[in-house]
Amino acid sequence: MRLKRRNRQGFTDSSASSDVAFLLIIYFIVIAGFNINKGFLMNLPARDSTRFVLQKDLLRFYMDDSGSIIHDGSVLDIPETETLIQSAQRVNPNIAVILSIDPRAAWQRVVSFVELAQDLQIDSFSFSMRRETP
Repeated sequence: MRLKRRNRQGFTDSSASSDVAFLLIIYFIVIAGFNINKGFLMNLPARDSTRFVLQKDLLRFYMDDSGSIIHDGSVLDIPETETLIQSAQRVNPNIAVILSIDPRAAWQRVVSFVELAQDLQIDSFSFSMRRETP
């Protein structure tokens, strides 16, 4: 006994293929909506912009290897740092905060300082890793 083979046919009805295409489009739109960046949102200057910062507008901090914040030789905690930055902002709204970080400092302390700068809406904020001296 011989069995009849059925020939497979593709989408002969165009409405079925358009339904599948439409569902795929909806699926990818929904998936794209879940792509959330979890990071620091900071405004960076444009590549070709030139911005001059005066020496008196700089507020410099140093973070040592233990994560302590040092300003003008005195050790500050986060609330004291916040008060200092707020008072400097009241005097000069164009204040620029600079943080130099010891390479051995705990990164959570660095993140806490960056969050503080973000909460205080510092327009000019810079941080850099200090080079270790031999």
